[in-house]
Amino acid sequence: MRVLMGVLLGAAFLGALLYFTLEETRVECEVCVRFEGKLDCRIASGADERAAIRGGIANACGLLARGVTEAIACDRTEPESVRCGFEP
Repeated sequence: MRVLMGVLLGAAFLGALLYFTLEETRVECEVCVRFEGKLDCRIASGADERAAIRGGIANACGLLARGVTEAIACDRTEPESVRCGFEP
């Protein structure tokens, strides 16, 4: 009986965790950033379009920039292109 209750509670916890994690991610965007002549495109998800775009810029700049100074400059760069859509 104790084992069954533990399994049920664990399943309920995992189900709630999955539900709230997926509920938070509503928008997915592909963001392309050009920095110092290099272009990188990344897909990021967020609760809204703005958060997804910020995440895409940060992900692209993580690969394009070298060092903190370049990372800050890259993060302030306007994306070359953005395509967003709602996840199912």
